[in-house]
Amino acid sequence: MKLNKIYSAILLSTLPLTPALAAGLDRSGQSIAAFLQPGNYAEAGISVLDPKVQSNQLKVNDMAEDYYFPSAAIKVQATEQISLGLLYDQPFGAESLYPSNNPVFGANGEATQVEVETHNLSALIGYQPTENWNFYAGPVYQTVQGTVSLRGLAYGGASKLGSYDINLKEDEAYGWLAGFAYQIPEIALKTAVTYRSEIKHELDTTETFKFGAIQPPNALTEVVTPQSVNIDFQTGVAANTLAFANIRWVHWDQFAVTPKFLNSASGNNLIDYSDDQWSATVGVGRKFNSHWSGSASVGYDSGAGNPVTTLGPTEGYWSVGLGGQYSPAENYFIQVGVKYFWLGDATARTGTTDVGEFEDNYALGYGLKIGYRF
Repeated sequence: MKLNKIYSAILLSTLPLTPALAAGLDRSGQSIAAFLQPGNYAEAGISVLDPKVQSNQLKVNDMAEDYYFPSAAIKVQATEQISLGLLYDQPFGAESLYPSNNPVFGANGEATQVEVETHNLSALIGYQPTENWNFYAGPVYQTVQGTVSLRGLAYGGASKLGSYDINLKEDEAYGWLAGFAYQIPEIALKTAVTYRSEIKHELDTTETFKFGAIQPPNALTEVVTPQSVNIDFQTGVAANTLAFANIRWVHWDQFAVTPKFLNSASGNNLIDYSDDQWSATVGVGRKFNSHWSGSASVGYDSGAGNPVTTLGPTEGYWSVGLGGQYSPAENYFIQVGVKYFWLGDATARTGTTDVGEFEDNYALGYGLKIGYRF
């Protein structure tokens, strides 16, 4: 069963294409699959997520904003044993907006909202001592920024934290990644283990609280994006068919954002999580003919603890996904995918006070990717 051509034809269609609405602030899943492609390769993609997060108890119809994020990668096989790569993604983020007419999360026409944005640029160099082994490592450049507004009775009203705003100005910092991959091309077997380090940021912070009290603009807030491990596996199981799996661990249980002014006023963190995230995706991919291939997958995410912050009141998910790939020629393809997420019920909490239950949540994810071999 010689599957090396099948491997190169449908590898990408077997990998998660749409964003994983994951624990904590996790978004992209930080895949390095593009770097492990044979030969010279480049890709660009965009993912869109349309979630609905609601609470009948608190009369919140939907507080989760739609969002999209791009990704791109290029990999060059410089010599028979040396490969170089550059990967761009947006690994962590959040975008939520509560209804302004809900007194629990709104006041005076304003609403509780959050926006967190990150950008990652990973540079890799790989060494392939044999056809089967690939050892790789490299630096990671990352930027982080965010804004949060708290409004309403959930935060004690305007006399307490219900008039709080924070602006975390963009900060840049560096980390690293390292890993190895083993493959047997004849049977389309490949496994890879990738570790990414935590990255420490010190963000210039302005906090506004209680009718205009302002934290000095040179205040700093520490944000440490978490370390993680990805394990990827695939193998041929029949003619024209692959099975694949991904397992991801993210170290969220020590993550906390603790602005000085908010903490001194309330003794609480702005955002924190109590558990690590474990997630897994398994599925199959099949080549139908020389132009078309597809995949189906099932996913699970453990969440990062419950109760959770009101800025992201879900706990993990189950998902199902479908992907399709059209290859007009051997050296390029167009890929689309869709996923449906059953988002876990969660108790929203501010500080040590439970605010209410968020239930029956779901999301739809869509993705588009173009790949080119040169």
